[in-house]
Amino acid sequence: MMQNVHLAPKADEDDLYSGYNDYNPTFDTEDLENDTAFQQAVRTSHGRRPPDGVARPLTAVHAAGYTKAALRGSVFDPLGQARGPAPPLEMKNEDTPEEKIRQLEKKVNELVEESCIANSCGDLKLALEKAKDAGRKERVLVRQREQIASPENINLDLTYSVLFNLASQYSANEMYAEALNTYQVIVKNKMFSNGGRLKVNMANIYLKQRNYSKAIKFYRMALDQIPSVHKEMRIKIMQNIGVAFIKTGQYTDGISSFEHIMSTSPNLKAGFNLILCYFAIGDREQMKKAFQKLITVPLEIDYDDKYISPNDDPHTNLLIEAIKNDQLRQMERERKGMAEKYIMTAAKLIAPAIETSFAIGYDWCVEVVKASHYVELANDLEINKAITYLRQKDFYQAVETLKMFEKKDSRVKSAAATNLSFLYYLENEFAQATNYADLAVISDRYNPSALTNKGNTVFANGDYEKAAEFYKEALRNDSSCTEALYNIGLTYKKLNRIDEALDCFLKLQAILRNSAQVLYQIASLYEIMEDPNQAIEWLMQLISVVPTDSHALSKLGELYDNEGDKSQAFQYYYESYRYFPSNIEVIEWLGAYYIDTQFCEKAIQYFERAALIQPTQVKWQLMVASCYRRSGNYQKALDTYKEIHRKFPENVECLRFLVRLCTDMGLKEVQEYVTKLKRVEKLKEIREQRVKSGRDGSARSRREGSGSGDSGGSAKGERLSAKLRALPGTNEPYESSSNKEIDASYVDPLGPQTERPKTAARKRMDEDEFADEELGEDLLPE
Repeated sequence: MMQNVHLAPKADEDDLYSGYNDYNPTFDTEDLENDTAFQQAVRTSHGRRPPDGVARPLTAVHAAGYTKAALRGSVFDPLGQARGPAPPLEMKNEDTPEEKIRQLEKKVNELVEESCIANSCGDLKLALEKAKDAGRKERVLVRQREQIASPENINLDLTYSVLFNLASQYSANEMYAEALNTYQVIVKNKMFSNGGRLKVNMANIYLKQRNYSKAIKFYRMALDQIPSVHKEMRIKIMQNIGVAFIKTGQYTDGISSFEHIMSTSPNLKAGFNLILCYFAIGDREQMKKAFQKLITVPLEIDYDDKYISPNDDPHTNLLIEAIKNDQLRQMERERKGMAEKYIMTAAKLIAPAIETSFAIGYDWCVEVVKASHYVELANDLEINKAITYLRQKDFYQAVETLKMFEKKDSRVKSAAATNLSFLYYLENEFAQATNYADLAVISDRYNPSALTNKGNTVFANGDYEKAAEFYKEALRNDSSCTEALYNIGLTYKKLNRIDEALDCFLKLQAILRNSAQVLYQIASLYEIMEDPNQAIEWLMQLISVVPTDSHALSKLGELYDNEGDKSQAFQYYYESYRYFPSNIEVIEWLGAYYIDTQFCEKAIQYFERAALIQPTQVKWQLMVASCYRRSGNYQKALDTYKEIHRKFPENVECLRFLVRLCTDMGLKEVQEYVTKLKRVEKLKEIREQRVKSGRDGSARSRREGSGSGDSGGSAKGERLSAKLRALPGTNEPYESSSNKEIDASYVDPLGPQTERPKTAARKRMDEDEFADEELGEDLLPE
């Protein structure tokens, strides 16, 4: 076995790395410059070049500088550096017609782009100027092209763009005649293959001009120009045709258009318009069918289940949070909100018409909605049913309908309880209002309307601090709840925290620019702060919003009167009287003003009107007689005093004036009136004694009735009467009146409810008498 094994010699074991330094001299590059053979080979291509005239095959080095004509012995220059720098570029000749045309075409494109940008920025006038400039330059461009080239070389796309942009800018600036003429140029030009489609734009202009017959004609012409493959555009044009038919009252033709759309490509707008057409012609059964078609229109959106995490995977949760409020989600919400609006409006429209009563109609709509994927709208329809009862002043049925929701889920229960609390609050049944406000808050603590109504019930009980806490909580849940902010201002005003109240109303004024209530409250607060200039300024803003509000005008008159500006005060008091000639305080001030200015004849008409308004108040008739006397018409004054004595035989002042007049005029009746005066004065003394002794409390009422003619006069009336009594002078009938000012208290321009806190739906009710849609938005926040 070992005969084939050979042991290595010992010498080899000593030199393990032998041979590593040996190399082939061919690979030695250090001495190539001195290697004659290598240099000769480089110059002669290894000396194997074929003689001249013999074709050499193409090689990879052909492009590196080796040419067929290269002489033997030429220098190796693969980059061509020996040839020197490249010659300079030739300068373009800008004077050539072709170059001028290119520059002009570039300028036209730039003007069209600038016009479009200006339009998108809202500068319609600049956009039109740019479009016109582009049109002028484009016509110059066409003429130049025709001079140097054949008409086939004209840029039709550029011409189309210029004309189309010009027509669009004319239309945007409401220059419809010019826009139609420009569109007509495009449509009639056979070289524009798709120009016929612009008849849609022309039809839109005719629709804006209310030329509905022409609009329908052009819509149909455009429909003929558009191929059937463009299905979506054809549907939109047919929808416009249907709308035009509705505008002209041709509901049957409109029904044909919308029925075709709902059978081929149903959408919400077409479905709603179809219901309107059937409602207009009064077809109950078709209204029902159209409503069923409307609620089956697919929304093509993902429902909320997609945005709920199925597990606790952090990656999935982060993804859901990222897409929960992105633009796609917002678009889905808008589409869903629009669908709900159409369905709710359609249901409210047809419910009273499809059955014998609106209640049965609502019940049918509710059942149909419950069977669709809009189940949550059924409860909203029930609440609208209650609102409809309320509009019909059927308070009992409204309450009963809302009470049905007490066992529903929390959101619906809170909405119904909020409505009930609001209704009971308006009826001044504060106990019931409190109960339902508590139920609404318990059902949904984040419902701002429920918290606002709860604050109102606490406010009504006089606990203003606690009411403010509820209003603040409502604002924390919904910063746009203007009712809560208004009520906080009222609460601070009640607590005499004027600066904080003013801050609330100024914030509210930034949100509700033209709210008369807010403007009045700001003016009132400035008046409390004794800043009449600011109060006048805000009242001026108030009358710019409600120029016919007599109470605001009279308040302005009062402020100017307090400032000593009688002419301005007279102007506003007179305007107030012109709009509301039954305000006793204004009538009294105007009468006193004319007496002070020695125009007693003009004062008579005002006191006569006051006497008509309050016929049991003797003071107005005495003022009329006093004015006759002051103006020198003594006979008329005497006749007036006699008439007053006939109506109020126990009036002491009237008898004193009769005695004085008869004495001065030398009449025989003077003794008769003296006797009566003594008897009445004696009776007056007896009554005063009874009052002092307290034996007959009712005698005091009769005495006051004999003095004023009205036993039920208010404190304000007594104050005004005291002012007026100073004018004629009881004991000196012929002297002018004193210069004392007439007091006139201010009545809220919005009625006695202004200082009352706003309920969750009160604002909308004031504006639209329980408008269903608006009220629903207040009472059912998202």
